[in-house]
Amino acid sequence: MTSVKTLLGLESSCDDTAAAVVRGVPGDMKVLSSVVFGQSDLHADFGGVVPEIAARAHAERLDVSVAAALEQAGVTLSDMDAIAVTCGPGLIGGVVSGVMMAKGLSAATGLPMYGVNHLAGHALTPRLSDGVTFPYLMLLVSGGHCQFLIAHSADRFERLGGTIDDAPGEAFDKVARLLALGQPGGPAIEAAAKNGDPRRFAFPRPLSNKPGCDLSFSGLKTAVLRVRDDLVATHGGLLTQDQMDLAASFQAAVSDSLSGKAARALDIYLALSPAVPSFCVAGGVAANMTIRSGLETVSTQAGTQFLAPPLALCTDNAAMIAAAGIEQMALRAPDGMDLSARPRMPLDTNSAAMLGSGKKGAKA
Repeated sequence: MTSVKTLLGLESSCDDTAAAVVRGVPGDMKVLSSVVFGQSDLHADFGGVVPEIAARAHAERLDVSVAAALEQAGVTLSDMDAIAVTCGPGLIGGVVSGVMMAKGLSAATGLPMYGVNHLAGHALTPRLSDGVTFPYLMLLVSGGHCQFLIAHSADRFERLGGTIDDAPGEAFDKVARLLALGQPGGPAIEAAAKNGDPRRFAFPRPLSNKPGCDLSFSGLKTAVLRVRDDLVATHGGLLTQDQMDLAASFQAAVSDSLSGKAARALDIYLALSPAVPSFCVAGGVAANMTIRSGLETVSTQAGTQFLAPPLALCTDNAAMIAAAGIEQMALRAPDGMDLSARPRMPLDTNSAAMLGSGKKGAKA
């Protein structure tokens, strides 16, 4: 029987500096603390995340976040069994900051260190929040990623499909800028859409007529731009109601696209005859209640339980990294001081890259 482990987790892949303490065994874990320092104020004037600013902020805040997480949990480093850290994918400066912090702590304390794929952290979050059993269908939908995965185990993920261009969160950010709604784009568009008409503008649902589970959001973003420009030309500007209707119509198109492809992914997953069919969603975009509601409806229609972690575990956090570390401790040896930070790090290495490859490796 696997013994109970207590892990310190570190996350710094984008613009959230996070540390957490998680205790338990695979599939039965408890978050003792979770500290997240956001950087929205640092990037607000630039319309998006500036990698250099993010990396500097991570370097300044990682030690503070670790101290706060330990204090919040009422533990010390001597109570830890290991350290888990995001080693990719992400903005390389931030990932390097986290990995170096983990190496320093490991060298100073002798604690073993586990490098965790950021995407695995999201994909395994339902194990932390709900103890879901393998295999389960996972939609990882965030600012930088969108993939349908079958989680066969804590170290085997089968990708069924995903975005071939912009991730949904990226599209939300870009459309929010087009509509002058502020950043981060997801919450800004969701807030504006509450008072908008989702049927006013008939935006496309890209790839809806194509087989498979792949998605596309780049063309949808362009469609919003064209309608916005037409409205500006007609009225000499963008009215508040236009902003809200555009936001609602765009949000509805994203939701319909995700729900339509989710139905196809569920068909593939259910063909495996899982003992406890489960459809899970995680990632920052999963915090959008319109999208979440649409996915839950599709799951219910398929007779599958729908699981969405608490909102605090949907966005980037270190609790999911610590939890993934606990899962990996039961499967493999720790990493050494040669652990490298990687800007690209696909979960399913057996499938062809969706977004192409380069010197840094496959994008997704």
